Amino acid sequence: MAGLLTIKENNTFRRLYRSKKCYVYPNIVIYVAKNRLGVFRYGITAGKKVGKAVDRSRCRRVIRAALSVYKEKLTEPGCGYDVVFVARAKTVKCKSTELEKPIGESLRKSGVI
Repeated sequence: MAGLLTIKENNTFRRLYRSKKCYVYPNIVIYVAKNRLGVFRYGITAGKKVGKAVDRSRCRRVIRAALSVYKEKLTEPGCGYDVVFVARAKTVKCKSTELEKPIGESLRKSGVI
């Protein structure tokens, strides 16, 4: 997904985990916080409770595919938010179309799009 920046620093992930905006769904947990950069950045995590490495990689791939639906809206200038998507155990069995609704809902509620 060229055009969207990824979060790689641990301190940024930790800041988002402490943020007040958290949206919990059966398949995914989404943390949202404003940043001062003026660009949209995202991070995807999948812990060992999700499954083995193959399952964790699949979860990240499915979340990335579901997020690509909103790519045009997220690359607009002035969209200065950091978002972390956390995979849950049920994410392994999901398709990207099932995750589009919760991702879109949480992004609208938080004011990102």
